[in-house]
Amino acid sequence: MDYINAIVLLLNYIFVPALAYGSQLALGAIFVTLIYGILRFANFATGDMMSFGTMFTILFTWYFQSLGISLGILPTALIAIPFAIIFMVGYMLLIDKFVFKYYRVSKSPPVQLAMVSIGVMFVTQAVVRIIIGPSDRRFFDGEKFLIKAGEFKEMTGLNEGLAIKSTQVITIVVTLILVSTLFWFLNKTKTGKSMRAYSDNEDLALLSGIDPKKIVMITWMIAGVLATIGGALYGLDKSFKPFTYFNNMLPIFAAAIVGGIGNPFGAFLGGYVIAFSEILLTYAYKKFFMYLLPESLEPNTLVQLLSTDYKFAVSFSILVIVLLYRPSGIFKGKIL
Repeated sequence: MDYINAIVLLLNYIFVPALAYGSQLALGAIFVTLIYGILRFANFATGDMMSFGTMFTILFTWYFQSLGISLGILPTALIAIPFAIIFMVGYMLLIDKFVFKYYRVSKSPPVQLAMVSIGVMFVTQAVVRIIIGPSDRRFFDGEKFLIKAGEFKEMTGLNEGLAIKSTQVITIVVTLILVSTLFWFLNKTKTGKSMRAYSDNEDLALLSGIDPKKIVMITWMIAGVLATIGGALYGLDKSFKPFTYFNNMLPIFAAAIVGGIGNPFGAFLGGYVIAFSEILLTYAYKKFFMYLLPESLEPNTLVQLLSTDYKFAVSFSILVIVLLYRPSGIFKGKIL
């Protein structure tokens, strides 16, 4: 029975949260790798663009709630996300037209575009704070838990409870559907194949009659969808605070580089690698070992490798190790 309690403990505090967190990082990492693979620059505004899309999701959620529109046990934000995506895509195309297009047409080096993206990051961050403010915003309604810890204990007779939030399940399911659709689009559709060809060899793609303006536009549109949905899922699962999204830029970039920047599938897996690494290394295993070890060997300390305050240090360490020993990442950096 103690072994089962130990497994439930790990499921409750490591496996389920890491799956949800990894799904959120995966969407952000695919955003980064898509921009890098096709437009050829590192977009440091990723976190704040996710914040921008989430802001519109919150505003539309509040609007629908004021009209009495809801989805019952599901969050109203699911209705708001499609409307937020429209505004986010418009913002992306606007930024590209008035900022990135000039440097792209001028054939500026990637590092210059990356520096420009930092300027876009600060502007986007300022706009979000002006419109919605810097405070925590919770926009989740409906049933919060599919399984509650107390109910699980009563049902199983175990000492440990298992709590699964509906937002965690929604995050995992939506991510799998969205990522599967994206991979199908890139591999099976004519437009997706054109994007891959443009990524592999821009000059050859142009000679083949591929319209670069169309490729750029679709890339930003897909990025807008990923940013809005990824940001909204993160906000639903935790809470919305603009500066938190800025902090998430490090684990998102780490996930993209671990998977092989330029490779969407690698970025998808990289999100889970980073999430599980952060949670596994910052979890306190005292109670876990108390279930497994005899009383004489029970630990007196938390048995925690790193404090949760150093969670982002894990991402940074993984990022450095990968850059030093396998710069190409898990997979070769190439659009699938």
